[in-house]
Amino acid sequence: MYKTGDRARWLPGGVLDFVGRVDDQIKLRGFRIEMGDIEAILIQHDAIRDAAVVVREDAPGEQRLVAYIVSDRDVSASDVRQFLQDRLPRYMIPAAFVELPAPPLTSNGKVDRRALPRPDVHPESAYVAPQSELEEAVEAIWRQVLRADRIGIYDDFFQIGGQSLLAFQVIQRINQTFSLDLPLRAAFSEPTIAGQAILVEEVLLERLDASPNPPVGAQVAR
Repeated sequence: MYKTGDRARWLPGGVLDFVGRVDDQIKLRGFRIEMGDIEAILIQHDAIRDAAVVVREDAPGEQRLVAYIVSDRDVSASDVRQFLQDRLPRYMIPAAFVELPAPPLTSNGKVDRRALPRPDVHPESAYVAPQSELEEAVEAIWRQVLRADRIGIYDDFFQIGGQSLLAFQVIQRINQTFSLDLPLRAAFSEPTIAGQAILVEEVLLERLDASPNPPVGAQVAR
C-alpha cells in the first residue's frame, strides 16, 4: 500500500475529510503544532493572499516558527501578529514574518519550503535603548543568549527568536548576576527587558527594605 503522507478523518456518512499532511505537524517547545492550522488562519486576514509556515533552525538548537506571506497590500508584521494572537494560542504565533512577492514553487506547483529565504534577525519594532543600568545589564544578558547585536527594551523575547530553553538561560544568568531566585515563569510574565528590569529592581528594593545592613555593592535607584 502506498502512503501518501496525507492526514484525514472519517466523518459521519463515510465521508473522508482531509486535515493536512503528516509532515506539516511539528513539536516545538513541548507543543504539537499543525503548521497548516496557522496558514489557514493567516489567509483569513483580508490583506494576505497566500501563506506558508515552516520551522527553521538557523542557529544550532534554536528552532522557531517563521511565517511567509504574500499580500495584496502593505501589511506590517505587528498587524499580522496581533491578528494571530486574537485567534491562536501563544505557542503557535510565529517568531518572524517574511513578506514575499510570490512563494518559490517546486516543479509540481507546490510551495518549495526549502527555498524559502532566511528571515531578517532584526525585529520590526522601533528600537528603544536601555534607559538605566539595570536595563543595560539585562539587555547584555539577552544579547549574549540570543547572540544579537542590540535588542530594544520593549522587544518581546519570544517574538525575536527566544524559546523556552533560552528563556531558562536568561533567568539563570539574571539570578547569577543579581544573586536572586527568580522563577522561570518570570520570563513569560515579563517577556521584555524593561519588564524584567523592573522585576529585578522590585526584588532588590524589597531586600534592601528588609535588611538593616544593605549588602555591599547593592545600588538601586530609588
